[in-house]
Amino acid sequence: MPQPAASRANVAALIPCYFEEKHIRDVAGRAVKQLDLVLVVDDGSTDRTSDEARATGVEVVKHEQNAGKGAAIKTGLRTLLARDAVEFVLILDGDGQHLPEEIPSFFKAANEAGAPMIVGNRMGDVRDMPSVRRMTNRYMSWTISRVIGQRVPDTQCGFRMFHRSLAAEFIATESAAFDFETEMLAIAARKGCAIAAAPVSTVYGDEVSKIHPVRDTLKFFKLLKRLKREARGAKG
Repeated sequence: MPQPAASRANVAALIPCYFEEKHIRDVAGRAVKQLDLVLVVDDGSTDRTSDEARATGVEVVKHEQNAGKGAAIKTGLRTLLARDAVEFVLILDGDGQHLPEEIPSFFKAANEAGAPMIVGNRMGDVRDMPSVRRMTNRYMSWTISRVIGQRVPDTQCGFRMFHRSLAAEFIATESAAFDFETEMLAIAARKGCAIAAAPVSTVYGDEVSKIHPVRDTLKFFKLLKRLKREARGAKG
């Protein structure tokens, strides 16, 4: 059965955030201009992140303790899957790196390609991307694309949209931190789903990366090792 066309009425925004009191009001406020339903998941912040989000009128769910970005996304998915009107979930960060005004690009990519998953692609114009991030993104995208057997030009972009049929699969994953976003791609590819790309802007401001350089790098390579093992098992 073909999937329904994506529109502001059946796409819900999910914004996982942690200590984003400075940006979340602006991001959530701009997101509600694009979509009828916006959900913010505050992953245990002790600042005013939740209050600032609620000031825009969006729904907010808060973890009592920090559990990781992947865990925050899973909480949001459980909440949104209970809404029958939600056909697609669109994830964007709460730190201002993703422009809510570019949400229609995901509608266009989904409706033209008929793909159940669309990932933002910042690599079309990398002039404003720091050289270290540019090289890292290209290497990781090349590596992950080889492992999952499908080319994804910007695997590290958290700005993405997918059909609700994939959401339950994502909730059941082992990953709970930043490696969760990579595992989402592997699951979609393993199910035979096409992963399309939507061009998005490269935006860097005063945000501070919440990725732990040692811990999360080790988790990433551990995940890659497991995905390679699972891919070999599937072929065997």
